[in-house]
Amino acid sequence: MTTADRTYNFSAGPATIPLKVLQQIQQELLNFKGCGASIMEISHRSATFIEVLDSARAGIKQLLEIDDSHEVLFLQGGSRLQFSMIPMNLLRSAEDRAAYIVSGTWSQKAYDEASGAGNIDLAWSGKMSNFNTLPASSDLSLSDDPAFLYYASNETIHGVQFKEPPEANNTALVCDASSDFLSRPIDMQRHGIVYACAQKNAGPAGVTIVVIRKDLLDRSKANLPGYLNFKTHVEQNSMFNTPPTFGIYVIDLICQWLINDMGGLKQIAEYNLTKANLIYEIIDQCSDMYRGHAEHEHRSKMNISFNLTSDELTAKFLREAGQQGLNSLKGHRSVGGIRASIYNAMSQEGVLALRDFMKSFYTQNS
Repeated sequence: MTTADRTYNFSAGPATIPLKVLQQIQQELLNFKGCGASIMEISHRSATFIEVLDSARAGIKQLLEIDDSHEVLFLQGGSRLQFSMIPMNLLRSAEDRAAYIVSGTWSQKAYDEASGAGNIDLAWSGKMSNFNTLPASSDLSLSDDPAFLYYASNETIHGVQFKEPPEANNTALVCDASSDFLSRPIDMQRHGIVYACAQKNAGPAGVTIVVIRKDLLDRSKANLPGYLNFKTHVEQNSMFNTPPTFGIYVIDLICQWLINDMGGLKQIAEYNLTKANLIYEIIDQCSDMYRGHAEHEHRSKMNISFNLTSDELTAKFLREAGQQGLNSLKGHRSVGGIRASIYNAMSQEGVLALRDFMKSFYTQNS
């Protein structure tokens, strides 16, 4: 297959990986750096892989401007495991309480799961508006001293994104950044935990990146099962069990791509804004056909969700888009319509192709 054979993948995840990274993987796949074996075959405790692990960690620290106050872990289990691990580790006693902002499907799942692990308060919910908006800090209902405040920075299904973290005074912020991790700068000093599944912006499926402030490790209860204790993974250098070696290798390559080719997170954030605006402009100009889900001020730069005026027109849109190599645009069943996920590796050319198709489709069907 040549690069000309590749289509544009607007999937919510697993998502597009930078072509340069894919080509490097292809080049190194059979013989990684002259070791005579694939990165998928070598021991996770070999010096060769430890170098990859250290480089991936260093790349994340450099991009996020993390100092020694935080640890970077490479785990498995996805967001689903973090929904349980976080309250299990951060709620030290039966009296501790945590607060959750429910801004979409994924933070709702996190809230539901955490409710079985301790005292969980609902700080705010957008359910009544079908999750098309986000709260101001003054809208939050918080107890006097919550152990942490949980939020999802970007909701993939409903296409809403926090432009700034919620204000939490001295409360530790916990952020599910799965769908906008490494897409923009984030103030790590305001966060106790930022975690992300890799398969949107950071790598392939199978790796969960957890960035945790070191002082929070002391909250982990000694009677937790080993794998469910963050402290275990810090002490074992993310190798309490065999880590997802290939996924970590790809994360390392993507970090280097972000640093060396894209110029860092400020630059990639500007690039992502430019891409998103191309699609939102068409939605606004053709609003009698394209109806955006999220309120303007809370629109996501990663996941653009919108509906057409009928199910028949939506089906036609998807069919004709696919014929032009614009794939995985079907919206989630809870929202319907169209969802265009334009993560870091989605090229501006791909977004322009979608924009031009939307223009043409509007002209032909309005």
